[in-house]
Amino acid sequence: MLSITNDDLDDLTRAARAAGRRRMNRNLHPALTDQVQRLLNAFEPGTYVRPHRHDAGRWELFLILRGRAALLAFDDHGRVAARHELAAAGPVRLIEVPGGTWHTLAALEPGTLLFEVKPGPYVPLADKDFAAWAPGEGEPRAAAYEQWFRRARPGETPAGLTS
Repeated sequence: MLSITNDDLDDLTRAARAAGRRRMNRNLHPALTDQVQRLLNAFEPGTYVRPHRHDAGRWELFLILRGRAALLAFDDHGRVAARHELAAAGPVRLIEVPGGTWHTLAALEPGTLLFEVKPGPYVPLADKDFAAWAPGEGEPRAAAYEQWFRRARPGETPAGLTS
C-alpha cells in the first residue's frame, strides 16, 4: 500500500521551492512502463511549463490539493481558447484535458500542489509535442510567457512575446 502524509506534501513543496525550475514531482506509480501514471506535482509561481499537447488518446487529469493554478488551453496559433482556475478552496478542483489539446499550467500562489493521472507508459521523447509558438524552457522569453499565463484570458494571444 502507498500512503501520502501531509509531511510528504510539505517536503515536496519545499523541494519545489528550492529547485531551480521551481517545481518538483513525485511519481506514485512504481515504473514508467505502468499503464496508468500517477504523480504529485508541486509548483511555484515562476515555473514555466511550455505549452504542449499529447496524442489524441492521451488525456491528463489534474486534481488540486493545495494552492491555486490556472490551466490554459490554446488554439494552434497560441490564442487562449479557455482558462480554468483550480483552487483547493474553490469551486473547481478537478479538470481533465483531452488528448490533442494545447495546454499549460501556471501556479497562481506559492505552495500549489496537484495530483495528476494520465495513461502510460511514459516515453520521454514521445510524451508530448511542444508548441512552436512558445519558447522552450530556459529561453530568454520563457519568464515573460509564464507571467502572461498567470493573467491570460480567453481570446488573448501572447502579443509582443512571440518567439
